[in-house]
Amino acid sequence: MTINEALRLTAGIFILLTLYLAVNYSNDWLWFTAFIATNLILSSFTKLCFMMSVFRKLGCKED
Repeated sequence: MTINEALRLTAGIFILLTLYLAVNYSNDWLWFTAFIATNLILSSFTKLCFMMSVFRKLGCKED
């Protein structure tokens, strides 16, 4: 799995998880969803992403 594939998978899982938690437990979980979206937007401008460095250390392949 490449770093970009792993990043997209992780972001999608976290977004679905936080939406599930918001529907079933507390709307406050939507703040975490907004945090994920903000990080995705910022990483597109700055080319810096914490999760990508984590995936590199875990041994995921570059594109």
